[in-house]
Amino acid sequence: MATSNSIPKRIHYRQLAGRIDAWMQTRLWAQVLAGLALGLVVGLGLSPDAGLVDVIVADTLGEWLALPGQIFLALIKMVLMPLVACSIILGLAAGAADPDKLKSVGGRLAIFVAGTTTAAAALGAGLTLLLRPGSLVDIPTAPIPRLRPEAPGAEPDSLEPFMEAAAEAPALIADLVPENPLASAVENEMLAVVIFAIFLGVAYVASPNKSRLDPLIKVLEAMLEVSMTVVKWAMYLTPYAVFGLTAQLLARLGAQSLVALGAYVGTVLAGLALLLGLYVVLAWAFGRISPLRFQRAVGEAQLLAFSTSSSAAVIPLSIETAVEKLRAPSSVASFVIPLAATVNMAGTALYQGAAIVFVAQIAGVTLSPAEVAFMVFTLVAASIGAPGAPGVSIAILSGLVATFGIPPQGLVFVLGVDRFLDMARTSVNVTGDLAAARILSREAGQEELSSEQARHA
Repeated sequence: MATSNSIPKRIHYRQLAGRIDAWMQTRLWAQVLAGLALGLVVGLGLSPDAGLVDVIVADTLGEWLALPGQIFLALIKMVLMPLVACSIILGLAAGAADPDKLKSVGGRLAIFVAGTTTAAAALGAGLTLLLRPGSLVDIPTAPIPRLRPEAPGAEPDSLEPFMEAAAEAPALIADLVPENPLASAVENEMLAVVIFAIFLGVAYVASPNKSRLDPLIKVLEAMLEVSMTVVKWAMYLTPYAVFGLTAQLLARLGAQSLVALGAYVGTVLAGLALLLGLYVVLAWAFGRISPLRFQRAVGEAQLLAFSTSSSAAVIPLSIETAVEKLRAPSSVASFVIPLAATVNMAGTALYQGAAIVFVAQIAGVTLSPAEVAFMVFTLVAASIGAPGAPGVSIAILSGLVATFGIPPQGLVFVLGVDRFLDMARTSVNVTGDLAAARILSREAGQEELSSEQARHA
């Protein structure tokens, strides 16, 4: 009797296992979540806190586990420049039939990026000034003096930072135009490539004889298709990349490193949550899409961005999401998403604002209101030009800390959790890109909706 009952159970379990396997194979986000969970378990097992493996052995294993992730990022970077340039040029070319709408989309994107990035930088600095997580860090030394202290008895010149910025602004603006686009591509200067692509796209739109330029458009379309094929190959590595990179992260840091900086991490995450809420509200108010529907549409892109820490790596999926789920026209999505992935870095500005104030608090430095205002202005400019690749923010942050005369010793605390916060802020940045694509499509009157889709929008 027991034997006869066990056969149906085995069949049931096999059917269930088959369904789960088929379900996992058709859902990238489920595979990524599984890789993330497994990476957490393996990483904690290899971490110094567990004490199960020698530190040198754990570091070596971490390098091998991260190999699929390194290959994934290398494949993305390999085709990133042609992918971004071709997408922007073709997006502008697609709007050549209606230059007024194209101009409208570009202008509105500039307003969206400037407004949200300024709000984000101010929010990050303001939350850290309010919650003061840096005061909870116990350093067994006296407060470190400023690198650029004021002269005794001298009144601080609140206008000096603004005058320095005004003097440097013309050179910075001139440097935006790349002298050698090929050299910029080799050096991975994303902003220069974007500006070059915009010039080419606008030149095509302004050309009086577009039929003579059709061969160029066909070449760009072919290059874009080939680049997307390479990206598709890379996507097969995503779950393995997430598993390996997560395991390596925790194997190096350990659980105690995250606990020690809980106040700082909590402050940044709170700011990112508020920024994420702002994007959802903007998509609801101006993009006319419900918060629940918007979150369902962008969830997979958010998860991939969180896993890879690279908004540039998510460009193909973001374009697909904008077109298929947010119903943005392909011409708008192909133009807005690659451009926004480079210039729309509000989450990065928020993180850097919080980090600079946090490091200043650790060093016992009090920033004046004028310095905070100038810091926000600088962060907006710095984040707009930041490449959408993992680890770039910390390099920019180190330079900004020195610029404001803050002793850099506190950066060691920030470095410990930078990768985790990089994952979180990248996810928010990608959400902003998709919100911009939806909003700009609706504002420009270009949303491609069927009557059935319109009823559910």
